[in-house]
Amino acid sequence: MVPSPSSPSPGRDAGRPFPREEDVTENASKRPGGAKTVSWRDLPRKDQLFVITLARLSEPLVQTSIQSYMFYQLKWFDPTLPDSVISGQAGILHASFTAAQFLTAMLWGRIADSSRFGRKTVLMIGLAGTSLSCVGFAFSTSFWQALFFRSIGGITNGNVGVLRTMISEIVREKRYQSRAFLLLPMTFNVGVIVGPILGGILSDPAGSYPDLFGQVDFFKRFPYATPNLVSAVFLFCGLLGVWLCLEETLDLRVNKRDRGLEAGRRLRAWLSGGRSGAAYMPLASQDTDFDLDGPDAAGVTRSRQSSVSDGPRRSKQHPRRYTQRLAFRRIFTPNVIWTLTANFLLAFHLGTFNSLWFVFLSTPVDDPARGPEFPDALQRRLPFIFTGGLGLRPPEVGMAMAILGVIGIGLQLGVYPWLSTRLGTVGSWRLFLLFFPLTYCLVPYLSLVPSASPPPHAKDGVAVWFAIAGVLFLQVVGRTFTLPAQTILVNNCTPHPSVLGTVHGIGQSVSSFARSIGPILGGFWYGIGLARGVVGAVFWGLSGVAALNIMASWFVREGDGHEIWLEGDEEDDEGYA
Repeated sequence: MVPSPSSPSPGRDAGRPFPREEDVTENASKRPGGAKTVSWRDLPRKDQLFVITLARLSEPLVQTSIQSYMFYQLKWFDPTLPDSVISGQAGILHASFTAAQFLTAMLWGRIADSSRFGRKTVLMIGLAGTSLSCVGFAFSTSFWQALFFRSIGGITNGNVGVLRTMISEIVREKRYQSRAFLLLPMTFNVGVIVGPILGGILSDPAGSYPDLFGQVDFFKRFPYATPNLVSAVFLFCGLLGVWLCLEETLDLRVNKRDRGLEAGRRLRAWLSGGRSGAAYMPLASQDTDFDLDGPDAAGVTRSRQSSVSDGPRRSKQHPRRYTQRLAFRRIFTPNVIWTLTANFLLAFHLGTFNSLWFVFLSTPVDDPARGPEFPDALQRRLPFIFTGGLGLRPPEVGMAMAILGVIGIGLQLGVYPWLSTRLGTVGSWRLFLLFFPLTYCLVPYLSLVPSASPPPHAKDGVAVWFAIAGVLFLQVVGRTFTLPAQTILVNNCTPHPSVLGTVHGIGQSVSSFARSIGPILGGFWYGIGLARGVVGAVFWGLSGVAALNIMASWFVREGDGHEIWLEGDEEDDEGYA
């Protein structure tokens, strides 16, 4: 039905003669004796969410794998460079991927919204481009070659925004969103666990395992190729899964033929040995009931014929109907601007911390007894004048980074959905933003924790690892509860569903820009602080940025994804918006 022009409230509730089902259920769940809390098994279209999860997993595997050995790979490029220069190069290399994403993410969002390409095509291009960049990075022998191939991967990759858009189009009901949007950061934490461990184990096999690979010429010529080639294989598998199994979610392309899905169904029929007893029928429409969770009694999903015979229909996962596209200039409502500002600040301090964390872990331990390296004015004077890192090797760096993922995934599975339901999206987001300033203030003091081995040996011992785990616990708690909420807020601030992919593309561009300039500036200031005996300066600066993030959060409200109504917009009979 078309919204009534006589409605007294033209904003959020315009044209809604009765409440939406998800609002009724959501409110009931907050009342004693109301509807039960949504569980993971209640999520709709779990087959599609599973494919999206696999596509997302491949990227953090690549990024975190590289971080575990990047400091040592840059040293291998030019062993004559001092640690302060290496830290600056690491910041630039880390930021090159996101800087390239910043230049193209909005474009990919617009392409994903177009009827010619759609979401799935853009996602496949991103996976293919990142896979090729991994192969190039594997065989790089200089900083500039590595920088070029990292940039290529970023230019072709707008996947995060597209994946978020697809989740929001598969799961439209608010009562499912706290879990559905949790899938991407939870998958990121899985990558944070597996990626650094793979990177630490597979990097420089000739040096790490001389008895096995010490005489292999390939490993001597390209000591850091193996983890990159493994990452390329992961990305290719993700690309194959998307092509064969993922359905297009853009309304303008639901009636287009998808040869990938056709091939995927042929493959499943062949693997099952033709036991389904039904011949393959090509689909001219995506509006089918293909669902791995719900086949019919014969084990065959309903074909296009059932959809045609039933007439046009839309499921509750696709509640909105619209015929016009909102003009680009009308996208930037005050709530969109404030939401994107908070998104920028959150991405800035998180991205900078992620780039500095592995550099800090790899930085050699400072020996206070070696005084001549610093002027008298810069000798260690606590609590602020001190320098040095933890001196960990790639396998140990990988283990320290994996702690991030282990803590995060436990919190995301067990605590976040429960707490988000009680505090609300905005409430939990604002509360856990408070964790970041404290975390960043504490990080540099890890270099002062007593070690079982004296300098200049790497930090080790129970006290060191307990301190690392404690600081990371604070950071991961903050990240676990703010990132899914931030994604939901960006999704719901969209003023009209016709620009959903564009808004997510803008959000990714803003995030990529923040994660580009943050590591570059952070690496630069980290190098200066390291050389001048104030290694904590950059981390304390991040505390200030995190405080600004808290201030910006108070201007953000949660939208409903359809703030602006255009002529021809309709609601389903159930009253969904």
